[in-house]
Amino acid sequence: MKKEDFSSRAVALEILQAVLRKNQALDETMATHKALSALEKRDRGFVHALVACTLRRLGQIDATLKACLEKPQEVKAPVMDILRLGAAQILFLGTPSHAAVDTAVELAAAGNPTRPFKGLINAVLRRLTREGEAMVKAQDAARLNTPDWLWLSWRQTFGTPVARDIATAHLGEALTDISVKSHPQEWAQKLGAKLLPTGSLRLDGSIPVQELEGFTEGEWWVQDAAAALPAKLLKEIGGHRVMDLCAAPGGKTLQLAARGARVSAVDRSEKRLVRLRENLERTGLEAAVFCADALTLKLGDKVHNVLLDAPCSATGTIRRHPDVQRLKKPEDVARMAMLQARLLEHVALDILADGGTMVYAVCSLQPEEAEHQIENFLKNHAEFKRDPIAASEVGGASELITSLGDVRCLPCHWPEHGGLDGFYAARLMKK
Repeated sequence: MKKEDFSSRAVALEILQAVLRKNQALDETMATHKALSALEKRDRGFVHALVACTLRRLGQIDATLKACLEKPQEVKAPVMDILRLGAAQILFLGTPSHAAVDTAVELAAAGNPTRPFKGLINAVLRRLTREGEAMVKAQDAARLNTPDWLWLSWRQTFGTPVARDIATAHLGEALTDISVKSHPQEWAQKLGAKLLPTGSLRLDGSIPVQELEGFTEGEWWVQDAAAALPAKLLKEIGGHRVMDLCAAPGGKTLQLAARGARVSAVDRSEKRLVRLRENLERTGLEAAVFCADALTLKLGDKVHNVLLDAPCSATGTIRRHPDVQRLKKPEDVARMAMLQARLLEHVALDILADGGTMVYAVCSLQPEEAEHQIENFLKNHAEFKRDPIAASEVGGASELITSLGDVRCLPCHWPEHGGLDGFYAARLMKK
């Protein structure tokens, strides 16, 4: 066995345990893991693919392991995590069986708590090499990989068929979308990208975005097609002031600036604002950037255009961030909903001028953070009314518009294009 093969799997084990045992986000863990940064580029890619697959298919993996263990509830967590990584390689990643089994046994041998279980790990994974394919074919993948609380929420909100479509969409990986400053058709041809109905470009391939034409020159930036919709919903903003609240990492700020708005981008995280400033410098776009808490923000003069991309549970981004459905719980949704209500209240009273427009957006599939949030806000604020969004404002994609005139994107939308992130946006006017 090559040393780098063992090293990459050892790093993958540490990262998986950080997510499942310490409740750490996958991207943040990978960004700060010193041993990962020391690996070759190919091995870093393998680590991400292995951990992401394990998190995405965790329900199926655990079901197969349970079938192979006499007393699965008695298997210690470190042993289970080694088995999970081995199973992910055998069942879903197409790793040669001997490599998956041998490296898993070596991982067990390297740790005191797991060393006595080398034989168990070897036997279970070898059984999966023989029987795993048939086990997987018999599984209900969409249901097994979706935590109960999310499945019940989506079934109640969207109905069982759509809930199943959402869960099925989460089994695939999200492609990379970009927003361009101008001339999307030309850039689609240059980059060999697909021009989506809403104007975003979807890349097809694994070339690092930094190596593509136009990145260094700042002609475009990475942004999911669904996330690009809210900034399009503010009308006639050229030359006008726009408050972009909770703005980092800045994709919407760049959109607003590219449309000629005088943007004030506000976020409470200085660390996240670093990336926003870097993107502004790279693209040559201008915005005033402030590190401040939107909940306590005070303005000398109220503004007529506000984009509130509120903090949320991010359950709409599970295709892109499979750790979300392992980290988030119902209490996180309730906590976020309370924060969102406070933000809406503050914008209504202290930031938005009479006659002004606010676009509220969240990358969540949970109604408490989206549809219900706006329903409750409008009940309590007679001075506001909904400004319905037309299909023509989102490239004619009528399936993205609700009966009330809000935007509601689902991961199962646009299967012919490769799906979307889950997103919600409502446009409100202050009378």
